[in-house]
This record gives sequence, C-alpha cells and structure tokens, in this order.
Amino acid sequence: MNSPILEVADLAKHFIIRKGAFRRSSCVKAVDGVSFAIMPQESFAVVGESGCGKTTLGKLILALERPSAGRIRFLGKDIAEMNGAELKEMRRKMQVIFQDPYSSLNPRMTVEDIITEPWAIHGMHRHPADRARALDALLDDCGIAKTYLPRYPHEFSGGQRQRVGIARALALDPQLIVADEPVSALDVSIQAQILNLLKDLQKERRLAYLFISHDLSVIRHLCTRIAVMYLGRLVEIADSEPLFTQPQHPYTEALLSAVPVPDPSVEKRRKRIILSGDVPSPLKPPSGCRFHPRCRYMRDPCSTNEQTLIQDRWGHETACEILPFKAARSIAALVEP
Repeated sequence: MNSPILEVADLAKHFIIRKGAFRRSSCVKAVDGVSFAIMPQESFAVVGESGCGKTTLGKLILALERPSAGRIRFLGKDIAEMNGAELKEMRRKMQVIFQDPYSSLNPRMTVEDIITEPWAIHGMHRHPADRARALDALLDDCGIAKTYLPRYPHEFSGGQRQRVGIARALALDPQLIVADEPVSALDVSIQAQILNLLKDLQKERRLAYLFISHDLSVIRHLCTRIAVMYLGRLVEIADSEPLFTQPQHPYTEALLSAVPVPDPSVEKRRKRIILSGDVPSPLKPPSGCRFHPRCRYMRDPCSTNEQTLIQDRWGHETACEILPFKAARSIAALVEP
C-alpha cells in the first residue's frame, strides 16, 4: 500500500475569543496551514513546546474538533464530510492513547469493562467464546494479567493503567493510533517499558502511529519521521536521524541543544542555545517567519517574508531562508572543542 493512511492539507483551527463590555473579538490561530502525510505502519511524530498547537492538531485529526479550513483525509476519505455512521466506522480504525492514565480511565468500571466497552459499542465479539479468545489475546499482547480484570483503575500504578489504556485502544484492531504524550505522566523507569511495548505492538499489529510529544529523546528512538511545530505551524519535517544530526531550522537546533546527553564529559562542553524573549502570543503572531523575533540568524527578509516548507533533494522539508542548503551542521558542532 503506497498511498498515505492519513493526509493533512493546509489544516487550520482558529478560535474566536470575545471579551470586554463591547464583546470585542480576537482570533487565536492554534493551528495554521499544517500539511503532512503518514504512510501505513509508519511512526510519525509532531514535537514542540507547550502551546504550539500540537494537541489541537491531534483533536482535529480525531474529529474531536472541526477545522476552520483545510482537509483531513483518512484512508482516502475526507473526515469533515463523514456523517454519523461513517464517523463511527472511522473511529473504529483510528484510536487514541491519552496522556494521563489517571484521568483517562473510568474509576467506576473494572478493567474488563474498560477494555471490552468498545466491542459493545461497535457490536464486535458478541459470542462468549469469541469474546474470551479476543480478550486473552489482547491481555497477552499488552502484558496484562488476567487477575487484573475484576479490579478497578485506582488499584494500579500509572504504568499498569497505561497498559489498560493501550489495550482499550487496540480492542477494535485500529490501523492508526494517535498517542498524545503517552509516557510523559509516567516514571522514567516505566517509560522505557511502555515505549518498548508500543514498538512491539506496531510490528505485531502493523500499526501506524502519530505521536504528539515534547520529549525529543523519546521520539528519536521511536519514530521514523518527525515534524517540528512552532506557534501553530510546522517549521521542519525530516527523517529521524537527519533531523537530529543535521537540523535545518533554528528552532529545531535550539530544541536539540537542550536535550540532555548521558555522557557527563560531553554535557559539560556542550554549547546551549538560549532563545531570547518568550513565545509570542497566538493572538498576535509575528509577521513573516513566526520564529524571527527569537532567532539568532534573523535577517531583514525574515520579518516580512512568510516562510513555507521547502523540500530538498533528500526529502528534508524546512521553513527557513537562512540555514537550509548550507554545509551540513550537526549537534556535534554544538560541542566546544
């Protein structure tokens, strides 16, 4: 299958805010002109700092929010044009793993009820024997003991709850899973277990993943392609290794310079890129390149020319006029001699 499982084209979500005695309105451009595609069985990540719009992007793809403009095509069909029955069928093939395992599970339902509820909604595995076989396979894949089934979420740790959330997401045998910060609420020791579980499940069940995260160290070893988001727009899209070794956008470069290095001797000699100022308000984004007020490479055209993603011959897409297509630079260059 060579066609994308998910296509996002010029997607935008603008929130109108009305305030004051005269109900004056202003527009928050949470997502503004985002385009990318995810192939079957691919792990694709959207990364960026808090408030950049990545969670809103995930909600749009899951049809939890309606877009202000643009198109989302899943398995060749436009999500915005789907009716109730079509939308229900689409959601069977696209599931979500939530960020917080403590609030994403119903505290009044047992683990068995949580995992099997999707089957009741979609009319699957109605025969008891078929249901028992499917449940056993799901528990085995997700590393959940049968003794957990009659128990309630409050009886488990965060990692165990997240395994239950993953099992619920897999119950309908989806083709795409949207994972919104799936390990950020977990202890570091548990994160590796959950990430390894997700990688194994992808191979066994031929899944495509859309990861939403701010943790680049997690994304590097999990995803094949990465998109970097800043203030509602994508500024760089590349395969994992080229993005980490040869960042082409100043914002990506700054993000990577902040990722800790396990070697203390290297960590001491690293050059940190400290961005000036704060993230601009999405109510009044800067003209031209949205990153230019904080960019150390800023030139006059940056404040006036709106930057769009341009692809080089290696498939590396960058929204910057200054850094791309120059001599290859790497994170090693950020380390002092």
